[in-house]
Parts: sequence; C-alpha cells; structure tokens
Amino acid sequence: MEKRKYYRDVREHLKVLEERGKLRRIKREINKDTELMPLVRWQFRGLEEQERKAFLFENVVDVKGKRYTMPVTVGTLAASTEIYSIGLMCTPDEIFDRWTEAQLKPIPPVVVESGPAQEVVRMGNDLLSGYGLDMIPVPISTPGFDNAPYLTSANWVTKDPETGVYNIGNYRGQIKAPDRTGGLFLGQHMGQHWRKCQAKGIPLEAAIVIGVVPAVAYAATAKLPADFDEYRLAGGLAGEPIPLIKCKTVDLMVPATAEIVIEGKLSTDWIEPEGPFGEYPGYMGHRGIAPFLDVTCITHRKDAIYTTLMSQFPPSESSKIKHTGTEKVLYKFLRYDAGNPSVVDVAIHDEVSGSGQGYCVVKMKKPAAGDVWRALNASAGYGGSYAKICIAVDDDIDIRDPAMINWAISFNVRPDQDVMVLKGKSPGLDPSCYPPGIPSHVARQTPTSALLIDATRPWPYTPVSLPRKEFMERSKAIWEELGLPELKPRMPWYGYSLGDWTRQDEEEAEVALKGDHFVTGEKAKAKRVKPS
Repeated sequence: MEKRKYYRDVREHLKVLEERGKLRRIKREINKDTELMPLVRWQFRGLEEQERKAFLFENVVDVKGKRYTMPVTVGTLAASTEIYSIGLMCTPDEIFDRWTEAQLKPIPPVVVESGPAQEVVRMGNDLLSGYGLDMIPVPISTPGFDNAPYLTSANWVTKDPETGVYNIGNYRGQIKAPDRTGGLFLGQHMGQHWRKCQAKGIPLEAAIVIGVVPAVAYAATAKLPADFDEYRLAGGLAGEPIPLIKCKTVDLMVPATAEIVIEGKLSTDWIEPEGPFGEYPGYMGHRGIAPFLDVTCITHRKDAIYTTLMSQFPPSESSKIKHTGTEKVLYKFLRYDAGNPSVVDVAIHDEVSGSGQGYCVVKMKKPAAGDVWRALNASAGYGGSYAKICIAVDDDIDIRDPAMINWAISFNVRPDQDVMVLKGKSPGLDPSCYPPGIPSHVARQTPTSALLIDATRPWPYTPVSLPRKEFMERSKAIWEELGLPELKPRMPWYGYSLGDWTRQDEEEAEVALKGDHFVTGEKAKAKRVKPS
C-alpha cells in the first residue's frame, strides 16, 4: 500500500511535527499583543535555521486581559525548509520534484456534503456579540508599530466573476471591527476579480480560510498564472483531491477540514485606509487605501486552532513559504512553458538576500546562445515584484550558497557586457519606490527596474583550485579517523576541470604525484628565454 502524502487536517500535521521534535508547546500565559510574536521572532534572529521549530501557544490573552479559548500556532508551515518538507510529507531534497510533478499533473478538488469547518456557525447578531472576529486570538505581528492585529495566514478564496476560475491568495488583513477586516490584494489575481466586479457594479464575494492543510497553504502563497486554480495545484501537492464544502452565505467552495472560515463581501463602491504593517522587505509598509470585507458569517471547528504566519523582517516564515513554492513555479515556467531546457534549477533567497522574493538565481547547464538572457528576462518579467535581482550561473554553482553566487559574480562577470537594467518592473512593497508622502497604493502603480546579471562563465576556465576529489575523500576519511569535528561539506569541496586544461598540464600534475617533479623542472630549464 502506497504511503499517504496528505494530512487530513491541521491536527494530523501538528501531531507529526511534535513526533519529529519540531513543535514547542507553550503552556504559560502569553499576551498575543505584546509577547507572542516577539517570542517567536527570536528564533529567526538568534538561532540557525535547523534549530527553528513551530510553536503552539495554549494559554493566550490580550492586553485587556481577555482570555481566548483558541490556541495559536506559529511556524508550523515554514519556520525552516525541514518543517516545510514535513508539511509535504517528504524530505527537503524531494520538495523540488513534488512541486514540479504537482504543476505538471494537478488534481482537481472534490465536493463533499459536510465537514468539520462548519461545526459551529456564527452569523447575524452573533458577529457583534462576542462571536465575530474579536473571538479569534489574532496577534499583533510588529508590536509598537502595527496599528492593529492583522490576519497573516489568511487564505483568501475568490473566483473570477466571468470564468468561474478560483483563486486562493495569502494576503494580510487588518482587523477593523468584529464584522470587518481589510485586505491588501490589489495588484494580485484577487485584485483582478475585484476590478471585474467593480466594472459590473457588484461586490466581490470572498472567504478567508485559516488553518488549512499544508498543501493548500503552500499553493496559496505561490505565484501561479491567473488561470491556474490553486485547488488543483494543492491536489497535485497532496497527491489526491482536496475535499471542499459550500459556504453558508457566499457562493464559494472552501476546504472542508479548515479550522476557521470567514465569509463576506467586498464592496466595490468604497475603499478605505489600511496599514501600516510590518512587511517582507524588512520595513514597515506604508498606510494605503484598500478594499474591505464585510463579514457575513464565521464558521469554525468546535475546538478551533488559530494559525498565524511569522512575517515582517526577513528571513521569516512568510519569506520561506513564499520563495520555496514560487521558485518551483518559476522553474517550471522557464524550463517548460518558455521552452528553455538549459534551466536546471531556480532559487529565490530569503536567508542570504534578506528577501523572500527579490533575489533570484537561475542555474543553467550548457546554455545555447541567447538562452541566458532569455531566462533572465523571463525571470524578471514573471510574478510582479518577484525577481528584482536576477543572476544566471553555471550548473556547478550551489545556487543556495551565497559564497558560491558571489564567487560567480566576482570572477565570471564583465560588467560592461554581462549586466543589464530592465525597466518596467512592478515595485510591490519595495520601499525604494515609496518616497515619503506618497501613499503606497499610488507608489505601487509606478514601475521600477530589475538588475540582470549573466554570471555564467564566458568561455572555458582552468580547473577549480582545490585538490582533486579522490584526495579530498581520502583526507576526509583520515579526518574522521582522528575524531575531529563533524564536517559539513559545502561546494566546491574538490577541484574539477572547466575545459581550459591541456594534456601537458594533466601529465605534469601526475608526474608531481609520483614525486618526479624535478623532471618538470628540467623541462622548464630547457625552454628558458631571455626576458623582453
């Protein structure tokens, strides 16, 4: 019997995280507005990635002393690459193949009659009587700077009013009232749905789904083409269809095993101030003008668990979850959709560059003439503000190691020939595009630029100046025999040929290994010439 690839709900996922030693249960009382996010933040500012864990807070209060019945989880989806892989029931090395297969072989969802997401239904007067958004323990993400608690692991579900194609996107939401939340999604695919409804003079129906299985959360944070239904991608990641149920007050389908579903309608007649909020570039996002959701119903499990994402300053859970999926989407786009077979991998960095989307490295193997620039231009043109700095490297470069990327840039790039500035790039929330006094919703309409760098070798190079592989392996065995500290090899850890190496060079190196280097010295003596 084949091993199942899919968690049925958040509970199963948390159980596996705990079994794998990747979940911390915090039983002491924690203030969601002043303590919760700062506590989790420390592992992103004070620990190595492999030491990070998910957190489950069981005793949550707010600054006014209110006690919540819902526990809060943070870091369960992408505190580290290992935790991300646990979400896909695979190893870190298998993430690439899982994503590629899911895109090439998506699986449509299946509709079911009922599900635990609707065990409790709140609507009407309930929403203003303590059972609206105020019953959910939404933390303040950046205490001291955010102007409200914000939904962060909020998976907004909408569908195109013309085609009926679904979109699931992860967008922040400012809690404004027990029955109203903001949403920063203009410029995204959900924004296209909102604009189409605006043209028709109708509101946009939406559902915010919180506490979903990892396959759905990962699909929601990746930048897919507008006509690619994220439910289908989630099914591909899970290896089986995602079960959906119909909402109570809007014409939408949502995951049947979700923890919380917030249903409502977004006015297309009015927009209102939203923000500021700590954002992914590492700075506070400006106050802007954005749509808002009037909540019509909240459904949830009887013992619901609230899930939030650690976002703001990179690296973060948000940057990890976004770049891990989107780099696989970009790889599929470059290699398969754009027909560039020399592309063998793509990395969008958070740990090295300080951004989960701005710094993109494309690994290429024996690119034909024009392939490099085709890949770089396509990378910069894909996914809005993603890939502001695009670098192409050879296939022997570890594209997740900043030292190797910098090595390629330092010694492969001819700045006058291999660097290009591409205009017309979407700015996203890049603060360099937001002069003081200009609202963010205005600045986002002003294009910026992208930096393209061809850091592939322009011609054959001499070998990498490290001992050959067999000598490094032999010495590693001696190292271990001596009981020296455990090694964690990073590429390159041995030398290899890059094409510019003659038969004479090879022979003289072999002569040296036999201890007969004086022979080479005599050959040099025989070829003496007078200096010019």
